Amino acid sequence: MSRLKILGENIAKYRQQKKLSQEKLAELVDLSREYITRVERGQKNISLKKLFAIADALEVDFCMLTNFK
Repeated sequence: MSRLKILGENIAKYRQQKKLSQEKLAELVDLSREYITRVERGQKNISLKKLFAIADALEVDFCMLTNFK
């Protein structure tokens, strides 16, 4: 499985644990819901700046999102 796909799955897992919709997460990090959808599907490269914002919004350590094991 690609690292982008794993990253997206990690984001989706922590978003769901926080009981946030894709739309709410997108609002918190100033992105579109469509962008979040593509990231979670592993279809979109994401900048570190945006990834840090997502980690902050999900209240998880950045390393948790990038755990590719």
